[in-house]
Amino acid sequence: MKDFLMTTYTIALPVILGYIVWILKQQRKERIKDGIERDKRIELENKRREANSKGTMLLLRGQLMTYHDKYVKKGYIPSYAYENFIEMYEAYHKLGGNGVVTHMKEEIENLRLNKKED
Repeated sequence: MKDFLMTTYTIALPVILGYIVWILKQQRKERIKDGIERDKRIELENKRREANSKGTMLLLRGQLMTYHDKYVKKGYIPSYAYENFIEMYEAYHKLGGNGVVTHMKEEIENLRLNKKED
């Protein structure tokens, strides 16, 4: 009986350990695969965010230019338009906007501020 148990043990133990090693390898492969897929999703999301930021920045620049052209031509700017311009400029600047709009901001700041609605 003792020999039977010892023989069973010597046969079963390597099989069980082999199975455990196989399971661990499969789990490692899955983790690697999941990591690669996660990295691809993160990269895609970052590209989308960059495109969204760039688009937002371009829209803000267009609106800032429109405000600039309109109110520099008039020689004054209503207070509500000035506040909008400054808020848009700050958002534009935080998105990485360039110095061209900074020059426009300086020109807007030099305009006479009109407290009445336009």
